[in-house]
Amino acid sequence: MTTARDLFIVGTDIPGDHPVEQGDLSLALAGAELVDLIGARAVTLEGERMVPGPPLALGDRMLDEADSALVRREPYETVEDWLWRRGEGLAAAYFDALDAEGQLTGERRPWFPRRPRTAAAGDTAARRHATDRWESREPVLATLAAALGIGDGQGDGAGEEFTDEPVVTVLAAVGDAVTELTAVRQRREIENAAFDNIWRAP
Repeated sequence: MTTARDLFIVGTDIPGDHPVEQGDLSLALAGAELVDLIGARAVTLEGERMVPGPPLALGDRMLDEADSALVRREPYETVEDWLWRRGEGLAAAYFDALDAEGQLTGERRPWFPRRPRTAAAGDTAARRHATDRWESREPVLATLAAALGIGDGQGDGAGEEFTDEPVVTVLAAVGDAVTELTAVRQRREIENAAFDNIWRAP
């Protein structure tokens, strides 16, 4: 199992005060993939630039797709650019991958229209792995989940627990990207509300 698969299950299966936004989850999934690519030495960071190694077979279809998606020409891609490019529609892609493997079942989620709203099955290998990792508060998963507003905040500031600077860079970039996307949504909501008020005005 990969960090992104575990994060998808945590993001759609762990109760929270607010549902996880699909766009936020997609950004965090792209970050989770990058953490695993760094761990597999498929890519290294030079500052915030992602320098890929030779293409690898990583044993996971989605992670192999992520490896294939790396920009392999200079000046290479920044972590931030990767999150926005790779993250587009990534939550839906993980839904499709896990659903095709029979790892998802149950109630439907409203942010997956035209697809069965997913909850992880009560007893699948994917859910057991993700649950074990979540309950142990594994720092990478906890930090990514905290960026999505999941959990009790134990992931906040978890960068202090890492000695791997590239991982810290990725986790910080995920937090910044989710914050930026949240601000964009809020601004649009305010603009839409103001527009509605204009039309309702006598």
